Amino acid sequence: MVTRVTLIGAPTDIGASTRGASMGPEALRVAGLQDMLESQGVEVLDRGNLSGPGNPGLPPVDGYRHLAEVTAWNRLVHDAVHESLSNDRLPVLLGGDHSLAIGSIGAVARYCRERGKRLRVLWLDAHADFNTNELTPSGNLHGMPVACLCGYGPAELTGIAGSVPAIRPESIRQGGIRSVDQGERRFVHEVGLEVFDMRYIDEMGMRHTIEQALLDLDRDTHLHVGFDVDFLDPEIAPGVLTTVPGGPSYREAQLCMEMIADTGLLASLDVMELNPALDVRNRTAQVAVDLIGSLFGKSTLMRR
Repeated sequence: MVTRVTLIGAPTDIGASTRGASMGPEALRVAGLQDMLESQGVEVLDRGNLSGPGNPGLPPVDGYRHLAEVTAWNRLVHDAVHESLSNDRLPVLLGGDHSLAIGSIGAVARYCRERGKRLRVLWLDAHADFNTNELTPSGNLHGMPVACLCGYGPAELTGIAGSVPAIRPESIRQGGIRSVDQGERRFVHEVGLEVFDMRYIDEMGMRHTIEQALLDLDRDTHLHVGFDVDFLDPEIAPGVLTTVPGGPSYREAQLCMEMIADTGLLASLDVMELNPALDVRNRTAQVAVDLIGSLFGKSTLMRR
C-alpha cells in the first residue's frame, strides 16, 4: 500500500522570542524533502504554506508572548492536519516553532477519538516544553506545547482540539531531553511524564531507549512523532535557536528513526524549530531530510 503524505508548511516563529524558524519550511523543501520521500515510494502532496498573523515582536502579557497570534496559527494548523488525516493522508507539518504542536497534536488526538484509536506521541526534543505562564522564564509559548496539550495553559490553546485535555501524559514518551527549567522539572515529575533524558540514553543506549518508548504499541495505535531539530547534537545540526550540547549523534538519530519506521505505525509527523538563519549552508535541513527519509523506510543498513 502506497503511503500518501501531505506536506503542510507553517512558516512562523510566533511562539519564540527570536526570528528565523519561519524560514524552516522552505529550507526543508530546498533540501529536497519531496524528492527524498518520492524516492521511497511515497505519494506526496505539498499543499504549500499556511498563512497566519505576522510576528509583532511584543513582550509577554500575563506570562504569554503573542497568545492571540499563537492561537490563530494553531487553529490553522489544527484544521489542516485534521483534514489531511480525514483524507487518509499522513500529515507532515513543516515548522515553524514548536508552539504549533498544540494544533497539530490536538488534531491528531481529535482524529484518534473519532476513529477509536490509541495515541502514542514520541516527542524527540532537547526540551520538555512543559512550562506554564507561572513557570516560564521567557513567556515564549514554544516552551509550553506539551503542558497545553495536557490541559495546563490558557483556554484559547487547551481547547483547540475540542476536548480538555487533548491528550493524557501517559500517551507521551519524551526522548533526548537535556534542558529543563527548574520549576518545569518539578512539574514534569508531578504530572508523571515519561522522559528518557540524555543520561538515560547514555547509560542504556539508543536501542533500548526506543524499545521502551515504543513498548505496547499495536495495530490500533496512531504513532505521532514530534521531531524538534534541536533533539540532535548541535555539532550535526547547528541551525536551531536553542542549541543544547550533548544530543544524539548522527548514527544514534538514524537508529532512532529506523526503529520507528520498523513499527510500520508512523501516522503523523511534525518537523519543528529549524532556523535557517542560524544554519551553515542549509546543513541542518539536509540532515533533517535524511533522517525523515529513515522514518519512511530509507535504511542505511543492508538488511532484507
